[in-house]
Amino acid sequence: MSFATLLRRDVPASLVVFLVAVPLSLGIALASGAPIVAGLIAAVVGGVIAGLFGGSVLQVSGPAAGLTVVVAETISRFGWAATCAMVVAAGALQILLGLSRIARAALAISPAIVHGMLGGIGLTIVLGQLHVVLGGAAQSSALDNLLALPGQLIGSHDTAAFIGVLTIGILLLWPRLPKAVRKVPGPLAAITLTTVLALVAGLQLDRIELPGNLLEITFVPQFPEGGWFDIGIAVLTIALIASVESLLSAIAVDKLHTGPRANLNRELVGQGMANMASGAIGGLPVTGVIVRSSTNVAAGARTRASAVLHGVWVLLFSVLLAGLLESIPLAALGGLLVHVGAKLLNVGTIREVHRHGDLPIYLVTLLGVVFLDMLTGVLLGIAASLLMMLLRTRSKIHAESDGDRWRVVVDGALTFLAIPKLSKVLAAIPARTEVNIELVVDYLDHAAFENLSNWQLAHERGGGTVVVDEIGHPYYERGKSGAPTVSRLAAAPVLPRWLASWSDWQAKTGPHLPDQRSAPPSTAQLRLGTSEFQRRTAPLVQGTLSGLADGQNPHTLFITCADSRIVPNLITTSGPGDLFAVRNIGNLVPAGSDSGPQDSSVAASIEYAVGVLRVPEVVVCGHSGCGAMKLMLDSTAELPVVREWLRHAEPSLHRYEKNSPVSLNGELPEAEGDRLALHNILQQLRHLRRYPVVAEAEARGELHLTGMYFDVGAAQVYLFDPASGAFEPAGEPAACRQD
Repeated sequence: MSFATLLRRDVPASLVVFLVAVPLSLGIALASGAPIVAGLIAAVVGGVIAGLFGGSVLQVSGPAAGLTVVVAETISRFGWAATCAMVVAAGALQILLGLSRIARAALAISPAIVHGMLGGIGLTIVLGQLHVVLGGAAQSSALDNLLALPGQLIGSHDTAAFIGVLTIGILLLWPRLPKAVRKVPGPLAAITLTTVLALVAGLQLDRIELPGNLLEITFVPQFPEGGWFDIGIAVLTIALIASVESLLSAIAVDKLHTGPRANLNRELVGQGMANMASGAIGGLPVTGVIVRSSTNVAAGARTRASAVLHGVWVLLFSVLLAGLLESIPLAALGGLLVHVGAKLLNVGTIREVHRHGDLPIYLVTLLGVVFLDMLTGVLLGIAASLLMMLLRTRSKIHAESDGDRWRVVVDGALTFLAIPKLSKVLAAIPARTEVNIELVVDYLDHAAFENLSNWQLAHERGGGTVVVDEIGHPYYERGKSGAPTVSRLAAAPVLPRWLASWSDWQAKTGPHLPDQRSAPPSTAQLRLGTSEFQRRTAPLVQGTLSGLADGQNPHTLFITCADSRIVPNLITTSGPGDLFAVRNIGNLVPAGSDSGPQDSSVAASIEYAVGVLRVPEVVVCGHSGCGAMKLMLDSTAELPVVREWLRHAEPSLHRYEKNSPVSLNGELPEAEGDRLALHNILQQLRHLRRYPVVAEAEARGELHLTGMYFDVGAAQVYLFDPASGAFEPAGEPAACRQD
């Protein structure tokens, strides 16, 4: 960190954050029922200690609204001195969590729970502080505050209510004022204006009270006698909420800048140290605060010096200008807290949670926090999230009939939760029928296995037949063989059927489909494959194909061998409408002559793809183990028609015999036919450039020619690199290539 950066960036940013922190710290202390000075102590300690030792460079820490309800309940039950002792213990627990390097585990908590918790805290603050703003006193619970609110609204209101409502009005109006005015933080402006008005008008109001000398700290935290279980729960609650809020804030801050990323484990240690120090000298719990942190980033901070300096400014202001703080009306702080609490009920966040389908989790957590307590609300939210997860993993089960033949499809995770639906569907199938059960399952547990197995045995004893077809890992068959898969991690990866060959998936399926039984043996695999397409793949691709019904706009003319092992869409990860394919033995492009091309079929495809469809790329793809290349090296085979076609490959053979070998990633293929195949690809690219339509498009910069080689056995694609004169592995970064 340079001294110039400190003066130009961090010092001004720290002053802006300081102006935001002071009124918020006072208001949070008021809402928590703690001594007002406790908010200032937490702001100083959070800024200096968490700023120095935390893992997020630009995060600013201090007292946060997220813990007001917990702290208020703890103070009410155990007293202020005991609460401070619990804050010290919570800080020690945070340090242990950080040192154990499990900080990221806290992120497993659903965001809907965290936002619901904050929303519940915000609503609780609003319900309580509205009474203060309107000239009354907050009740002992959120429910009591809610029930008493109508009477408070229609009752008589004094000057305190005027100041509180005016504070809220200023905060609501401030974001709509000109940018130059908004350089002053809204909370600071609202508190300053209402305080000045109250002083000038001589209003008689309750105001902040501070100790005579803030530097004389004689406070000693102490645990109460007995009730250790309840104390432990309170310590754990403070530690977990402070940790989760700090970690989520650190991650949010990372999204606001491009500097160093937060070290979450170190951040927990820094927060723990700050809480131990704050609790030891009578301060509120400390967390990372997104309001202060985002202000810090927006103000131009570059290093952690800004957060540290903000704490120093709070200390100096509190000691040297304590009289100004004692002029602030409590009603103004109440109005500030109503605004802060309302912002925790963020409409944008609620919409985002709703879009993800987690609104029930949010509402359960929020209502639990408001009407029960913080810990119970969070636990209810966790239970709701687990229930939602289980409901979302239930299988989709349906059955359809074709006369005496039935087809049952089970899709998803087949667990005990799906047994009622599975039993209902299977019970509706008549006895003595042929049933094909298709299991497309991510996992099958013991209860579901037994239910399915028992039904199968009963149906077969009643004269029916059952064929179970597992599409994916064989969970069911492994269970019947006595070797069940009990973990999804133990399941071997299985190719989807549209990528696997017939021999892979039809072997165990057998000819049990209705249209398969009457088919000749020679067409059995094809008919089963087309039936599978219509039942499974067609619904998935119909939308794409409907958009291509009236025309095509392919990206690539793909010229490759007729070899059955080469599947162009598989090795290029493409689909309908992407490739204009030309296939022939040896992936040949006839060279042409002065009177025109020697093969009108290939030439017509090239002319149409380049001249009409205007594809931007042409690929010539050869492969290992090519039969055409082997025939070029073996003149004994008597295949007159094939030999006539392979005369177009003679220039490739001449090139192979006269030039140096072409390498694959710096190495030469072992088989001579594969070495010839590499030269053949390059020769066919040369032939392509003899076609006028190709030459003209390439000259205009509208066409690129690519040489590709597919090693069948290694399932590796290589692309020709003109700079090196060799074929390089596709998709492999240059730094990872083996020379």
